[in-house]
Amino acid sequence: MSQDLRRHARQVVLPEVGVAGQQLLRDSSALVLGLGGLGSPAALYLAAAGVGRLVLADRDRVEASNLQRQILYAEADIGRRKLDAAADRLRAQDSALRVETLDGDTELERLPLAIASVDVVLDCSDNFPTRFALNRLCLAARKPLVSGAAIRLEGQVAAFDLRRGGPCYACLYPDTGEVAEACEDAGVLGPVVGVIGAMQALLALQLLLGQGEVAGWLQHWDARRLDWRKLKLIRDPACPHCGAACSNS
Repeated sequence: MSQDLRRHARQVVLPEVGVAGQQLLRDSSALVLGLGGLGSPAALYLAAAGVGRLVLADRDRVEASNLQRQILYAEADIGRRKLDAAADRLRAQDSALRVETLDGDTELERLPLAIASVDVVLDCSDNFPTRFALNRLCLAARKPLVSGAAIRLEGQVAAFDLRRGGPCYACLYPDTGEVAEACEDAGVLGPVVGVIGAMQALLALQLLLGQGEVAGWLQHWDARRLDWRKLKLIRDPACPHCGAACSNS
């Protein structure tokens, strides 16, 4: 632990962290689903903060077009599985970090057990079916979920925590079968996903440290105007995903 204290001295000195908080982070675990523009900074900041175990899930390989915003990767990684390249980069960040990967072919089968084994889940995916599936799994396992999204010059981030009786992702976005707009078609500026991914890491760290009421708020960022808006989210008692679960908790 003495080496950890030296390594993380700039955050250990914070009253919100301290020695006990740093040990708590080292004993904690997080699952990051999606290792693209959001998952890259999120995973890097969690590793740098001293979170002891990261579980990574992604099905893609690194492409040249990823390098504009996915800061986990370099040119030498083009063609590699993102899981392999990301695991190598994160272990290089902290040799004490335990990294586990969920292969794309078995990801859905192993996700429930993986979610049950971690303390917080970060949704860094880019499509609604995955987001809704992950929301349902987190509700079933009663694990906090940090969701982020970014496109063009705007982004949003929110934390959901059923343990505190708050709303779930489906309370904010009902599952209507809508297809999410893709960055490939609409575009996105690299630092926009960087900011939102970093915010996801921040919210995850706050949840792990038990700080404040960070869940149940939607943060929306307009990068054109550098303007943040914060909206309180209300649980939908008729939500098919969390309504009954909350009433029985």
